[in-house]
Amino acid sequence: MRSVILVGRVSGVRADLVPDDLWERVAPLLPTAPERRLRHPGRLRVPDRTALAGVLYVLRTGVAWRDVPAETMGCSGVTAWRRLRDWTEAGVWPRLHAALLSELHRADLLDLDDCAVDGSHIRALKGGITSAPRPSTGPAPAPSTT
Repeated sequence: MRSVILVGRVSGVRADLVPDDLWERVAPLLPTAPERRLRHPGRLRVPDRTALAGVLYVLRTGVAWRDVPAETMGCSGVTAWRRLRDWTEAGVWPRLHAALLSELHRADLLDLDDCAVDGSHIRALKGGITSAPRPSTGPAPAPSTT
């Protein structure tokens, strides 16, 4: 496990994990928090910035979700994982990616001459479209015994 240096805190959030400029880009893309029930409201919701710090902590250190230090991060790994799941279902990450690419393009800092595309997360369909004959993958016919 890599060691992580604690640089500072911004209202309970590690400043090195969620700097202000990153938070200003991410915050508008996050879905609104659900309303608390009046009766039996449960625990207070962990702030989104704290949960994002927990997610980024896991990504930077490679620790398991259960090993996120709640005392240091301000939330448990389970809370960070659930928030990541909710944000993924809400489509936050593709919107953030598009916003960052647009920002880089406007600043003329986007250079697509050297880029790589990784398709390891996309399902590979069997077969595909081809005009070539496909070799049989079945067992070869048994030799004649007569």
